[in-house]
Amino acid sequence: MVQSNPNRKGPKMKVLDPDIDYSKIKSVHSISSWWGIGGIFLILFIGNLTSYTNSHLPDALRNADLAKFPNVFIAERAYKDLKILNDFGPRPTGSYANEVLAVDFLMREISYIDQLRNKNQQIVVDRQTVSGGYVGVYMNKSATSVYRNVQNVVAKLEGHNKNEALLLNCHFDSVATSPGASDDLSGCAIMLEILRVLSRQSEINRNTIIFLFNGAEETPLQASHGFITQHAWAKDVRAFINLESAGSGGKEMLFQSGPRNPWLIEMYANAIKYPYAQAAAEEVFQSGVIPSDTDFRVFRDSGGVTGMDFAYTANGYRYHTRFDSIEYIPMAVLQRTGDNILSLTKTIANSANLAQGQRKVEHTVFFDFLGLVFVHYSADVGLMINLTVVLLSIIIPFLSLARSTSGTHGRQIRSETMIGFVATFLGAGVSALVCFLLGYQLDAIGRSMSWFSSTNLVLGVYCCPALLFQCLVHILCGKVFGSKTTPLSLALKVQARLNGVNLFWGMVTLGITFTGYRIAYIFMIMIFISLLSNTLISMLGIQNSVHKWLYIHLFFQIFAILWSTQFYHMVLNLFIPITGRIGASINPDLIIGAMATFLTLLTCSYMTPLLFLLKKTDKLIGELVAITLIAFVLAASSHVGFPYRDDGLKSPSVQRHYITHTLRTFHDYNGGIRYTDSGFLLQELDRNAKKTIEGIAMPDEITPMRKIPACEKELFCAIPFYSIWHQVLFENYWIPGPQPLVHSAVKCTLRDKKKESDHNHVLHLTLQGDHQCALVIGPRAGVSLQKWSIVEELAAPIEFNGQRGYFVLISSGSNPGPMNFTLHLRHEAADFDGPLIDLMVTTTFWEHQKQHTPVFNKLLARVPNWAHVVPSVAAINSYIF
Repeated sequence: MVQSNPNRKGPKMKVLDPDIDYSKIKSVHSISSWWGIGGIFLILFIGNLTSYTNSHLPDALRNADLAKFPNVFIAERAYKDLKILNDFGPRPTGSYANEVLAVDFLMREISYIDQLRNKNQQIVVDRQTVSGGYVGVYMNKSATSVYRNVQNVVAKLEGHNKNEALLLNCHFDSVATSPGASDDLSGCAIMLEILRVLSRQSEINRNTIIFLFNGAEETPLQASHGFITQHAWAKDVRAFINLESAGSGGKEMLFQSGPRNPWLIEMYANAIKYPYAQAAAEEVFQSGVIPSDTDFRVFRDSGGVTGMDFAYTANGYRYHTRFDSIEYIPMAVLQRTGDNILSLTKTIANSANLAQGQRKVEHTVFFDFLGLVFVHYSADVGLMINLTVVLLSIIIPFLSLARSTSGTHGRQIRSETMIGFVATFLGAGVSALVCFLLGYQLDAIGRSMSWFSSTNLVLGVYCCPALLFQCLVHILCGKVFGSKTTPLSLALKVQARLNGVNLFWGMVTLGITFTGYRIAYIFMIMIFISLLSNTLISMLGIQNSVHKWLYIHLFFQIFAILWSTQFYHMVLNLFIPITGRIGASINPDLIIGAMATFLTLLTCSYMTPLLFLLKKTDKLIGELVAITLIAFVLAASSHVGFPYRDDGLKSPSVQRHYITHTLRTFHDYNGGIRYTDSGFLLQELDRNAKKTIEGIAMPDEITPMRKIPACEKELFCAIPFYSIWHQVLFENYWIPGPQPLVHSAVKCTLRDKKKESDHNHVLHLTLQGDHQCALVIGPRAGVSLQKWSIVEELAAPIEFNGQRGYFVLISSGSNPGPMNFTLHLRHEAADFDGPLIDLMVTTTFWEHQKQHTPVFNKLLARVPNWAHVVPSVAAINSYIF
């Protein structure tokens, strides 16, 4: 062996002393501790920027702009129509406002449009009154939906191809007590303006456009079913655009498409001026985690038609409340949506692709970036893109780092890469556990949903501790697994650990991709941005530079943080209001805490390893600890953490309540009355509702629904069922009270009872009454329901309180008359002659305010001003047949 000469010129080999902790020696690659705090401010600044882009709307055009823009969407005209419909007030199906006022206005307005159309255009109008029914599945519960004399207003703008039509759909009905300005009058006003604009152009469209204004969507989805299954024009529909809302104002999001028709996404890409679309939203919505549904389901499943579903998702606090009014919808909302939907309508209506036979069948990955860029490609292409990006994002940095060390330190680079992977993986797990414990503790001390109105508390209560523990885990992993004698420079070591982050997200991306979900593109984009950064660093050969590589990394991370924080706002702006209507059985802090943890990891994972560049980490750690403590104190012990707000600042975020004054009449097998009673049913719609309900009921005691005496012997506890979602899945409370004023209620009579054979029986029954009602049919022990005449399909029974029954919702538009139906039953015992079923009819009166009793009004007066209550009166008739 030849010993090197220290006096010889040339590069000197680095001699490592095993007794020296090189990690504690100041490095030229290290940076000031203030950079850590600066990094947090950078993330917050970019987050505010994406918040702005998520809410920014274009200027609205006025009537004065018509001279300059004669063939464009004018928001002021649409706003005028919205104002008139809004001023009719709540319009539940069957109400005078819905069946008369709204329908007459739509017919009259379309008539005006027809009078002013271009002579080349042809408008045909129809007012459909339709009855029917179908079986649907909601929240994994099967229910039968029956509609009688519900109304549709339909206008057809004829094209050259009269039998090839694009359908535009909105609904003009609303839930009780809500004007429904966003859900969905805004969609109807936009459609009227689109019809107005298109009817005044001289060019006839290639294809026909049908405008469906349906009058029974909230009941649910009934009028659209009546159109697509029974209207003469339905057979011509080749695609549809559905306008909906799950919030109040904001941007319309494309959140469902297809199924599996990429040409629609191509149309969207070619036509839309302001894109706002995410395939991830489609997969989340269709998973069933969001407690809503739209007419998209009916057109797709019952009509076999492909289409696109658009909805407003901002300000979900106002959804289905009295605050969903025109007062909270700026004109710019209509302008943005109108511009987009008008352009999309014209593009599809003049496309040869509308013909049924010219379509590929495949899933499409689609997304926008800040509303500036829209990207789409097939799921098969997405598989190749994800696989390629993941592999290159790991291989290129490794080869680049190895080359910078002349290939002599590959083992050390692999070791540091694995440390970065393990730290990211463990950091995710530990931060999730910490946020779980924080959410559990806040709930335990009675401060659940402290972030409901003060949404920035999520940053302090969950995001800060998540980032804090992700940083601590990285530091700990560096101490435990890192080598004190590594020959790698600090810059190379940090870059290798960043490659470990690539490995983590790469495994997540491929895992999701190979399970068939398109949502993997979210993580692929993060990896792709890192790949671009590392490729440029490698090409410039600056891996071991003092700070140049860091500047490039931070520059590209600006785009990564823009990408991730737009999802932060999308996800939390959607799900935080939803936690106010999911019931009390789930701790919402665990849901929001988990989402905040994931979004923090997505946003900060490529920044966290940079803390090793800091000369000291105490300032960063101290700041995160301080923010966490301050936020937790505010959430746990101050008015800032009170969840709800009234409309004092024109930003209401209310607690929801349904209170039903109920009269129950129980009939015996011979038709006589066994007994009657009455009281109030109060529903627990969120985690804090029980405390409010107890305050409303004072000084009376509330009884959990399943503990009331009727639950021991009556079908489904004899509570006023009107939806599976509210009664089956939520806790309800009962307060005995005086009878409500009920002038009429739906009643059931037995017309005939026949025995077809030793085991088979037939019941012929009649429902009398025109109000909204629901049936629960409960076969007795040993009896099974074989078929019925209510609809063609026999729904699956639902279970409640240990009993099985068939739920039927019946909605009436106007004066449908008696409803006859037949039940075919089979009894296990031969020649049985006795009761076969229990049958409960619930009549719900949503517009009964003038008939509320003084006791009911007194109860309603106790509801706080930061709460929204939907009062109703229900009459239950329980029978034995």
